[in-house]
This record gives sequence, C-alpha cells and structure tokens, in this order.
Amino acid sequence: MKKPETKTAKKPRVTVEMPADVSAQPTPPAHEPTTTKSTGNSSIDRRIDRKERRAAKRAAEEPAAPTAEAAPSEKLTKLDVPALQVRYLEVVGRPTGSTNKAYLVWKIREARKGRIPVGPRKSARREDVTFKILPLRMEATVVDKLDEAWKRQGLHSRMDLFRKSLHDYLVGVGENDVAALLTNAAAEKQ
Repeated sequence: MKKPETKTAKKPRVTVEMPADVSAQPTPPAHEPTTTKSTGNSSIDRRIDRKERRAAKRAAEEPAAPTAEAAPSEKLTKLDVPALQVRYLEVVGRPTGSTNKAYLVWKIREARKGRIPVGPRKSARREDVTFKILPLRMEATVVDKLDEAWKRQGLHSRMDLFRKSLHDYLVGVGENDVAALLTNAAAEKQ
C-alpha cells in the first residue's frame, strides 16, 4: 500500500542585512559584564546582579600573583589514580582512600584555590578514650522547650545542658566521683 504523496510548500528565504563593517559595532569594555537583562522579570534581574557581585567579590579576593602551588606544572587529568592520591596527600595534607579520579582532581584543585580546609582533620577522638553514643528519645515539643531553656541559660549546646544536668543530679545523689568525670569531659572538650 502506497502512502499518498503530500506536497510541502517551500519556505521563503529570509535575508538579513549585516552592517558593512561589523567591527565598527561598539563592544563593551572587558571589565563590564556582558549579560542581557530582561526588564520583564525583576527577580531574575536581582539574581543576575547578585551573581555578578559575588563573582566580582571573589575575583577581588583572589591573590593577583599565582603561587607555585596554585599554578602546577603538571596536568592533573593526565595522572593516574595512585599519582593523584600522592598529590592529594601533598596538597590537602591528609591521605585519601578515594579511587574516583574526577573527585581527586576536583578536590586538589579546590584545595589549591583555598576553598577546602587543608591539613589533618580535627577530631573529637582521643587515642586513649572510647566513646559510646547514648540514644535519648523525646517528643519534639519537649526537645523544642529544652532548646529554648539551654539558650536562655547561656549554654553552648544541648549536649552542654545534658552534661550539666547529669552532673548536678549525680552530685545531688552523692555520686561525686562520677560527676567529676562529666566536669572533666566538658573541660577537655573546650
């Protein structure tokens, strides 16, 4: 069975005339953003303005002269994973177990730009202490009231409230030795 032939009308050609000398058109200076702003949507305009201001602020904060570390002589994407892990240790200051090449390249670049913390991670762990996490289940309204209370009392956190409350209770029932451990733990934390 043959399909019926349909004739399509030819589209007329549209000719656009260009100025004789395109280079004669004024170009915006290099320091000005070349975005076209819509006058119909002010929220988009505000977002564009915000992004432009942030970009200008970042450019002003970055050092003018790149350091030797910021301008590496090697191309990171050409390195294999073990070489990237070695470079990560050199730049970031701690080892990594990652084998994801894209992640390692990204992380090294971010560290060189100063966007991530470098050096060993600060840890709450101490070599001679083992920690246990105690589950504490409460209704959300009670937790909200507790949060208001510790903030009113000028404490640092909810955990600070729990430590001080436990300490006071233990002292009240005569468990001074155990209460002293809570005081020492709070002092070491700060």
